[in-house]
Amino acid sequence: MSNKPTVGDPAAQALATLDMLGLEYEILECDPDLADTAVFCEHYNIPLSVSANVIVAAGKSDPRQYAACVLLATTRLDVNKSVRKRMGVKKCSFASAEETRDLTGMEIGGVTAVGLPDSLPLWVDSRVMLPNYVILGGGSRSIKIKVSPQIFRSTPNTTIIEDLALDRH
Repeated sequence: MSNKPTVGDPAAQALATLDMLGLEYEILECDPDLADTAVFCEHYNIPLSVSANVIVAAGKSDPRQYAACVLLATTRLDVNKSVRKRMGVKKCSFASAEETRDLTGMEIGGVTAVGLPDSLPLWVDSRVMLPNYVILGGGSRSIKIKVSPQIFRSTPNTTIIEDLALDRH
């Protein structure tokens, strides 16, 4: 059985988007049971400093607002200040696994920043832009994508934000 994505799935859409943008990338196959960032990095010997997580944040307003946030695994999303203020809401939290799946079509551990719905803003912590490459989810828990962070200069609906994330203590 191959881990190659099939047409119509989020992983195939992500790879098609990368091809359309004309950016070089490498597909890293991944055991779906090892897709969560810390486990993935340890098992596959990938530094946390180049592993980029995509976390969907949810503003607790009516109607609910969402944003996909990209941050390095060495940081944590500043959901209570930076994200909340940017959304203009009084309270903000992480979207549930179900909300994330409904919004992106992807499971936690495989969410990618490439090929997201146009209705979902993509906010990238500025530190993500510093490494030579980043490892992103691939749209499924079976693959990761190694790509230049410069991709975020080409993705639609993207804002690069200083201090979207905080250093982990």
